[in-house]
Order: sequence, then structure tokens, then C-alpha cells
Amino acid sequence: MIEPGKISATQLGKLIFLAITPTAILTAPGITYRLAKQDLWISPVWAFSGWIAAFLAIRLHRMYPGLNAAQAGERIFGRLPGKILLGVYWIYFLYINGFIVREYGEFVAGALLPNTPLLVVVGSMVFVCAVAVRGGVENVARFADLMLPAFFVLFVLIIGPIIPDLSLENMIPVMGEGILPSLEGSLALQIWFSETILASFLLPFVTDQNRAAKSLTISLAAVVLTLVVSNLATLLLLGNLTGTYTYPFLILARYINLANFFTHLESLFMAIWVLGAFVKICVFYYVTVLTAAQWMNLSDFRPIVFPLGLLLTVFTIWIAPNYQQMIHALATFVIFATMTIFLIVPGLLLAAAWVKEKLRTAS
Repeated sequence: MIEPGKISATQLGKLIFLAITPTAILTAPGITYRLAKQDLWISPVWAFSGWIAAFLAIRLHRMYPGLNAAQAGERIFGRLPGKILLGVYWIYFLYINGFIVREYGEFVAGALLPNTPLLVVVGSMVFVCAVAVRGGVENVARFADLMLPAFFVLFVLIIGPIIPDLSLENMIPVMGEGILPSLEGSLALQIWFSETILASFLLPFVTDQNRAAKSLTISLAAVVLTLVVSNLATLLLLGNLTGTYTYPFLILARYINLANFFTHLESLFMAIWVLGAFVKICVFYYVTVLTAAQWMNLSDFRPIVFPLGLLLTVFTIWIAPNYQQMIHALATFVIFATMTIFLIVPGLLLAAAWVKEKLRTAS
């Protein structure tokens, strides 16, 4: 068996939350503001791709217990098409994880370690994640158990002190141009919410399957609430300046000044982001290694963890020559590619499985 580890439904929800939120609160406010303006805080509510991905993951797993979406393709379409699909998934997971690691590296190098080479920053994170991933899904899930409370505590410590300085005038008029701007703003968020499809690759290891759907629902609701709060706090403090910053939420941490004593809290934000990014990278890294091992019919995924880590580091540097072009790619091509791989393909798989089941019943 490639992976003998088991996780609980609660741990599944925590993994999905931390697989979406950290990078979303980092850059989403600035990107969303350019499209939705003062309605950016409403945009997460319209990001339905997460709920669609959760539905597809649950339904496919119920139809093909013990298999992920890519493996189900082999049952539905046959061995060769299934192998091609599984290969596409592991390569795309490697590609998208390269974006995640690069975003982490650019942020840490730009905001905290400007004199440190980017390769050192991303290489050290990939190595640490590789050690964690080699321990299996249980190991990654325990990290999520440990880091989620810390994530919430640090998040509250940033939002709480700035509440007296928030100006409600910055959010007026609400939907002044109708619902369309907030819907346009949600387009940029779909890429993060569609990552919920990762649940399909973790569900085979969940012990209490009956609670998986409930856990995913709670997790997605928590993601929406977190992004609404972070977007709203950013808007109410920065107003029209929100769209001019690359990392608007970081400005909130730098703004805090309590009695000229409790200041320079960007270290709190760095702690939030590094903790969350570590778990997020681990989840994507683990799914990449798992699908690669399944594609190659390996009996154990651990021998390829470090080689794929080296490949991931190369992808991280290769995907874009600079941060601006990476953000442009995320806002254009990557959105459509991710929606295709994470939503449209699983949707087609579920439709084909449903038709196949109906034909089998009719015959």
C-alpha cells in the first residue's frame, strides 16, 4: 500500500482550510480591490468554486470508495486514458505548487530577508516540507492540528488592535454599482477556493467518512469568513490605497501602535503566513508525491519525496522571471487552467460516472 496512514474528518477540514487561506489573505485583498473596489469584502461570498469542488470530491469518492478523482478516471474511461489523466494531475500539482512556493519565497525575501537569495529561501522551505511529507499524511495532518490554533490567535492579534482606527466610510456605498463588481472580484478568488478539490486526494485516508462532508462544509465556511474579515479590515483601514499595495494585509500589521510600546507587529503576520504556508506547501507537496507514485505504480511514495522536492525547487524558479509576471499569470492563464483541472475535469468525470452507472442499471 502506497500510504497506510489515516486522518480524521476534522483533520481533513483543517488541512483544506490551511491549503487555501494563507496565500489568499496575503495577496487577495489587493487583487480583488482592483476589480470590486469597496465591495471586495463581498467577493468571497460569491466564490462558489469551493462548494462545487467539495461536492465533486465527495460524490466521486462515494461512487469510487478508496480512490481519488484521478484514479477514478481509470475506472471510468479505462487504463490508458486514466493513466494520462493521473499524469496530468501530478504534473499540474507540481506546477501549481511551484507558484505557491515562489509566492512564499518572494514574500519572505522581499519583506524580511532582502539580502538572501531567493533560491536559498525556497530551497530551505522545500527541504523542511519534504521531511514532513516523507512522514506521511498523518504527519502533515498533525502539523495542521498544531498550527491552526496558532494561525487564528495571531490573526486575531492583528485584527483586534486596529478596530478603533477602522473607518466605515471606506465601504460606502455598498454595491453602489450593483452586484457585478463584487462578482468580478470573486473571479480572482476562484483559483484559491477551487483548491478544495485536494479533498478528493485526502478522502481515501479519512477514517470517519460520514463526517467528511460536514467537516468540508465547516472548513469552507471558515475560509469565507476569514477572507471577508481580512478584506473588510484592509478596506476599512486603507481605503482607496488597498489596491496599490502588493501585500495589503501586511500593512495592517505594520500600522498597529499601542501606546508606542506594542508596535512593529509585521513579525506576527510573518508568523501567520509562514506557519500557514508551511502546511499549504506540505499538502500540495504530499498530493503531488502521492499522485506521482500512483502514476508510476510504486508500492511506497517515500523514495520519490526528495527527488520531487528538487524538481519542485526548479519549477519554483522556472515558472516566472519575476514576481510581477507571476501575479499576471495567476490572474490570467493560471485561473483558467486551475478551474479546468480542479473543477471541469472532475465534473466531467462525475457526469461520465453517472451516465455509466445509469447504463449499467438499465442493462
